[in-house]
Amino acid sequence: MTVQAINRDQLFLSQKAAKATPADGQVIQDLKDTLAVHRQECVGMAANMIGVNKKIIIASIAPMLDLIMVNPRITAKSGAFNTMEGCLSLKGQRPTKRYHEITVEFLNENFEARVQTFKDWPAQIIQHELDHCQGIII
Repeated sequence: MTVQAINRDQLFLSQKAAKATPADGQVIQDLKDTLAVHRQECVGMAANMIGVNKKIIIASIAPMLDLIMVNPRITAKSGAFNTMEGCLSLKGQRPTKRYHEITVEFLNENFEARVQTFKDWPAQIIQHELDHCQGIII
């Protein structure tokens, strides 16, 4: 198990992430291990939260189901709403705009292309982590 420290450096977190490649496989495992340790207070992570500026996220989209997304990109969204969110990298909660339904193009952890639609809570988690990839901190 390779648990990484949570990065709270606002300057680092505000940078746009670089495209991930198969050489970043260890980052995927590190995200899995680190999320497992923080599962009680966290439902998703982006690679920059563990100090790696790559477009890789993990999201707990159902009980005991963590989804890895490499180089994810939202291609459709609908049902805008305002909410409050917290982040393991920050203290407190902040207001943000999210969408009830999103469609995402991504590579899975085996670098196979996928397109999937997510709704409600899983969609919100994914949007939060994708913001991290864009250097957006709630």
